[in-house]
Amino acid sequence: MRTKTNNSFFEDKVSIRINHLPEGNIMVLDCFAGDERIWREIQKRTGRKIYHLPIDVLDYGKFHLPGNNLKYLKTMDISKFNVIDLDCYGVPYKQLEVLFNRGYKGIIFVTFIQSLFGNLPHGLLQDIGFTKAMIDACPTLCCRNGFDHLKEYLSLREIKIIWHISPTDQKHYLCLQI
Repeated sequence: MRTKTNNSFFEDKVSIRINHLPEGNIMVLDCFAGDERIWREIQKRTGRKIYHLPIDVLDYGKFHLPGNNLKYLKTMDISKFNVIDLDCYGVPYKQLEVLFNRGYKGIIFVTFIQSLFGNLPHGLLQDIGFTKAMIDACPTLCCRNGFDHLKEYLSLREIKIIWHISPTDQKHYLCLQI
């Protein structure tokens, strides 16, 4: 089994963020913050003041909001943030759904990793037209071309422009402007 690695392809993650930072004050809600290495590096390289609120289920010995980021996204005032970072292992479909449903406006950085077995969230597949019966009968076939499925989902959510870096066929780092 492959081990999860924090911040693999670190330079790609940093560069897509630096290239798409908003003007003015940067207010980041970091939903899978880890040890906060990415945003520390961005602040160091840009010299810009970054206000950063980390959320993580693990305790890295620094101040953070502990626990499940979905609970925070559903209840806190997200309009105060002009950047939301979803650098997860897997597909942050549920987090994206909350942001779209709550009418978030700003920049979202997304890490999309299709696992070794290729599974995708069934909700995402159903949103783009697959039925539960189809997914149950042929999950491997339905999950083929996962990145294309993500782009179709984002198109249905009226995302017109996606910037991305794809260091592998399974890993994609995106910037969305909503």
